[in-house]
Amino acid sequence: MRFGTVVPLVTTRALGGREFTYALPDGAGKGAVVSVPFGRGRTRGVVVDVVDAPPPGVKALPVEKVVHELPPALVDLALWLAEYYGSTPARALELVAPVRRARRKEQAPPAERQSLEGEAPPERLSDEQEEALARVTGALADGGGHFLLYGATGSGKTEVYLRAAAAALERGLGTIVLVPEIALAPQTVGRFRARFGDSVAILHSGLTDAERRDERERIASGAARVVVGARSAIFAPMHGVGLICIDEEHDPSYKQESDPRYDARTVAAKRAALEGAVALYGSATPRPESWERLERLELGGRLGARLPPVRVVDLRREAGYPLSGPLLRELGKVAEEGSKAILLLNRRGIAPALHCRACGTTFRCPQCDVALVLHRDERLHCHHCGHMQPAPEECPVCRSTELARIGAGTQRLERELAAKVPELELIRLDADTASDPEELAAALRRFRETDRAVLLGTQMVAKGHHFAGVALAAVVDADTGLGLPDFRAEERTFQLVTQLAGRSGRDAPGRVLVQSFQPDARPLALAANHDVPRFLTDELERRKELGYPPYRHLVRIVASGPDERGPAALLEELKAGLGAELLGPAPLLRLRGRHRAQLVAKTDEPRRVAAGAAQLLAAAAPAMRRAGVTAVVDVDPQSL
Repeated sequence: MRFGTVVPLVTTRALGGREFTYALPDGAGKGAVVSVPFGRGRTRGVVVDVVDAPPPGVKALPVEKVVHELPPALVDLALWLAEYYGSTPARALELVAPVRRARRKEQAPPAERQSLEGEAPPERLSDEQEEALARVTGALADGGGHFLLYGATGSGKTEVYLRAAAAALERGLGTIVLVPEIALAPQTVGRFRARFGDSVAILHSGLTDAERRDERERIASGAARVVVGARSAIFAPMHGVGLICIDEEHDPSYKQESDPRYDARTVAAKRAALEGAVALYGSATPRPESWERLERLELGGRLGARLPPVRVVDLRREAGYPLSGPLLRELGKVAEEGSKAILLLNRRGIAPALHCRACGTTFRCPQCDVALVLHRDERLHCHHCGHMQPAPEECPVCRSTELARIGAGTQRLERELAAKVPELELIRLDADTASDPEELAAALRRFRETDRAVLLGTQMVAKGHHFAGVALAAVVDADTGLGLPDFRAEERTFQLVTQLAGRSGRDAPGRVLVQSFQPDARPLALAANHDVPRFLTDELERRKELGYPPYRHLVRIVASGPDERGPAALLEELKAGLGAELLGPAPLLRLRGRHRAQLVAKTDEPRRVAAGAAQLLAAAAPAMRRAGVTAVVDVDPQSL
C-alpha cells in the first residue's frame, strides 16, 4: 500500500501548516487533490509527497476519492510560496487548487466574448526583435532563463512574445502570458487568438466559477496551450510550461493584497526555474529591480514612428481645472481632425473630498480613516469598505452650507468634457465601469471603432492599449501620486506619465500634455524627455544609499484589531522574537472599523524573516483569536 502526505485545505494558521498521512488509492500521487476524512467531517486536501509508511503510531485512514490532479511542479511552487511569503501551505495550495464547481451546461470559451480582434503579423522583424527572439529561443532549448525585454512603447515587444510562444509550441511546450489588469486582457487575448486560435485560454477573477472551471479543464487536458490572464494565471494547471511572459512588468497590480501576499512576477520567476522555462519580463518603463538584476534584451525606439513630444502645463498659471486652456485647445483639434484622445486622471468619482469652508471639517468614513469620495449619484462613497451615505447640504459640525468639493475625479472630468467638447464621444474606464469583462471589451471595441472619441479613466487607460488614431494623450493631474509617503512615489509617477505618452501617435503624429502644479519635478522632467535610462540610474543610486530594493528586501507585518492596543502589543512581541532590523510598530489608517499597525524590516534574508514571523503568528494564533487580532506578512510590499 502507498501512503500520501496530505495538507488539508483549511485557512486557520494553527492548522494551515500541518501535514497528515492517508492511504492512497492506486494511481494517486503527488499533486492529487483529494477528499479526506478530517475531524468530524471531510475536507479537500492536496497530496504533497508519497511515502512508504505512515509515521510510527499513526493509523492512516484511506482517501475517500481523488477529485482531480495538479502538475507536481505547482505543488512545489505553492509550498515555496507559503514559506517565502510567510503564509501557510494550505492557503498557498488553495491558489493552485481552487474549488471546482459542478458542471451545469456546456458554454463557449470566454475568450471568444472577451477579446478584441488581433492584428496581422508584420512582414519582417526589426534587427533588435530578431536578436531578442534568438536569445529567448536559445534559452528555451538550454533549460530556461530570465530576461528583461526593454523598449519604448510601440517597439514591438508583443510580437516577440508571439514569436517566442510559437517557438515554445513547436517544442511541445506551453506559454503563460500575464497582464497586470483585466482591462488589458481583451486586446492581449485577441492578439494571441489571431495566431493560435482556440488553443488560447483566459484566466482572471472576472470569470464566473463555471467559466474558470472550464478554462482550467481545457488547460489541464492540454486543449489550451496558451494562457492569458491577470496575476492568478501564473497558477494555471498547465503541464510542460516553456515560456512565461510578464507584460508591463513594472505594474504594482501584480502584487496580491490578501494573504498570501504573493507577487506574480516573483512567482513567475520561481515557476520558470522549477519547470526549466524562460521568464520574459517586458516593459517600456522597467522597475529598478529588473533593470539591475536581469539580462537586458533591448528593442530600442518605436517602430515606424517617433515618440510624441511632451508638453508640461503649469497649472499654477491656468484658471481651468481639471481642463486647462491648452488641454481644451488640443481636444478641439481632436474634434476637428476626427481623431482620438486618451485622458488619465487617477481618481474616481466627482471629487476626492468634501470640505467645510467654515470650520475645516472633511467628511470621512466612519469605519476608515479616509476621506469619503463624492460620486455622481450625490452620495459619499468609501473606496475601502464600500460605506455610502447621502451628500449633506450643510456641515453637521457647524451647520454651514459652504461645502467645497476638493479636487476632481473621473466622473467630474466626464461631466466637464460633455459640457465643453460635446462633439466628442466619451468612454470612461475605471473601477466603477470596468467590473464586467464583457462590458469592458465592448467599451474598448467602441473606442477603437469610433472617430472623435475620448477614452478617459484611471491608471488602467495608460497600460498597454494600442489603438490606431490616438492623436492626444493627456495626464490631467500628474501630482496625484507625487505626494504619497512611499519610496516608490516618483517611480510610479514617472512610469504612469511615460506609459500614457506612449499611447499617442503610433500611426500618425501625436501630442502629449501633462498637467501639474509641480512642473519642475524630476519624474515629470525626465518623462517629458522619455529618458528611462537616466531615471533608473538616478533611482538606483538613491535606493542604494537608503538600503531599499533591489539592494535589500522589505518585509512588512500588518496587524489589525478592534482597538489600538491589540495590534501594537502583538507587533511588539513579534519584534522581540524576530531579531531583525525592524522599524515600528507604527500606526496605520483605520480600515473597515479595525485599528491597524505595522512593522517593517529591511533585510537581506526575506525568507528567513517571513518564515520566522509565520511561526510566531502560528504560535500566537489562539491568543490572537481571543483578542480578535489578525495579522498578515507582506514580503516585498509594493506600498508602505
